[in-house]
Amino acid sequence: MSGNDTDQWLSEGRRVLLEASQALVRLADRLDKPSWTRAVNLIVAAKGRVVVTGMGKSGLVGRKLVATLASTGTHACFLHPAEAVHGDLGMLAPDDVVIALSYSGETDELTAILPAIGTLGLPVIAITSNHRSTLAQASTVVLDSFVEKEACPMKLAPTTSTTAMIALGDALAVAVMGARGFGEDDYAKLHPAGTLGRRMLLRVADIMQTGENVAIVPESTVMTEVILAITRARAGAAIVVDADGRVSGLISEGDIRRHLLDDPAMLTRPASNVMTVSPGVVTPGILAVEGLTHLMEFHPNPASIAGDAPVVDEDRRPLGMLTLKDLVKAGIHTA
Repeated sequence: MSGNDTDQWLSEGRRVLLEASQALVRLADRLDKPSWTRAVNLIVAAKGRVVVTGMGKSGLVGRKLVATLASTGTHACFLHPAEAVHGDLGMLAPDDVVIALSYSGETDELTAILPAIGTLGLPVIAITSNHRSTLAQASTVVLDSFVEKEACPMKLAPTTSTTAMIALGDALAVAVMGARGFGEDDYAKLHPAGTLGRRMLLRVADIMQTGENVAIVPESTVMTEVILAITRARAGAAIVVDADGRVSGLISEGDIRRHLLDDPAMLTRPASNVMTVSPGVVTPGILAVEGLTHLMEFHPNPASIAGDAPVVDEDRRPLGMLTLKDLVKAGIHTA
């Protein structure tokens, strides 16, 4: 392949992807129920951790499997086989389950620790292509990762085989996830910084504006003072309260502009003459994503979203302000 033959580069890329996808289809067809069911049951029933081990490229696949298991509710860790014979075997505990990855099943560093794992009586799930290998013979259950050939032009570098092992690991983690009944709420708790986590964990109280960042004015406040209060708070609206300190209205910057166009003398009038009466409010304990839904409901135009909503206590006294800008900043948005 010449250095400038871009068509050939594209052809080669497509070939590798197609060979990998075809190998995965064949792998799925060969997946047998007894072995698969036993592997899933071993992991679900384990009182300890899932300890994943593998060398070289298989070790890298193993580390990826550990991350997937951990993020979907299964306690997992990685054991480097070369380090294991120098003391790291102490990581293993009586209630653990081992997942061992080796395409050939004859990796020296891995086979060296199998007797110690056997002495501890730990079940071993092997992911290998060779059912007659040392690893397979020492394992409780074998998951077949055989592929007909590597995508590497020399058929030597682990390519299709590692793709198959990654896919098997993902399939196993997802099957275990389903067997545990691990759902969206559980996932969100382990991914608080992710989009789903934010949508399912973040509450209005976590992102609402409070204190000096909220403009709160009595109904009798002259509009020039209302504008100053909004400016000082660097806000987009002011909460209007009645004589008892309860929210009775809301004045947004948009309201001010619209009223000025109709009545320039509006600036001398009290807030009660300009405010939106009995505006929609939210409580601090609801999810932020519910707050976004309320902002959509509060706007008179179904195609628009209100920019602000007072956050109130059970007596409708203001605690803060929920703003559309803060929701978007927190990663809570409609699309």
